[in-house]
Amino acid sequence: MRSPRQVGYAVPNWTPPPEPGGAVLQGTHVRLEPLDAEKHAALLYRAYQADDWVWDYMPHGPFHSAAQYHRWVRETVANKDHCFYAIHSVEAGTYCGVASYLRIKPVAGSIEVGNINFAPALQGTRAATEAMYLMMKWAFEAGYRRYEWKCDALNTASRRAAQRLGLSFEGVFRQALVYKGRNGDTAWFAAIDAEWPALDQAFQVWLSKRNFDASGQQIERLSDLTGLVRIAADPIL
Repeated sequence: MRSPRQVGYAVPNWTPPPEPGGAVLQGTHVRLEPLDAEKHAALLYRAYQADDWVWDYMPHGPFHSAAQYHRWVRETVANKDHCFYAIHSVEAGTYCGVASYLRIKPVAGSIEVGNINFAPALQGTRAATEAMYLMMKWAFEAGYRRYEWKCDALNTASRRAAQRLGLSFEGVFRQALVYKGRNGDTAWFAAIDAEWPALDQAFQVWLSKRNFDASGQQIERLSDLTGLVRIAADPIL
């Protein structure tokens, strides 16, 4: 008697989610607005001037003039394969980062967060974490089944951030691309919809006022909270 062939489990009543529409994502510490060259480029360029190293693992930059960066923003937002946001920090009182949705595949229920570039004023802040939370929250609540994060395998800061945010390590694609004349091995991370309720709760616990003392220091680490959800650890870290 022939053994039954294995196939994937059924996904009944599957309906592809909508593509990101560029709605404002509002949090307590941060606001994400659709990136606009006229409104955001000059302020973002100023925020990035503190250190050129923020461009090391980006396929673009550094930019040597405000006009050059303005042109890049204008051309980038015209590409509808991406949905870029400018990140406004309440604490900093200005725009100090960008991030985007890309590789948006509603039929597959898959979406990636990328092009993440935080100026020094945003790095390591509650606003930075909340920005990533808001983007993940929108994706899963819109109906996406899979939320991806990819980075250069040598970018340990990005690999650490992905795991802190609750995304599981899925492996390294060797020689995945060439950018800026350099080889790029790509580390893959992802979270899926079944994990989202627990991740959502972890973020809410971490972001709550009760999780910070009078000096603003965290009481519980987000990585400890999300570590209960992640299924695979990054062997590099």
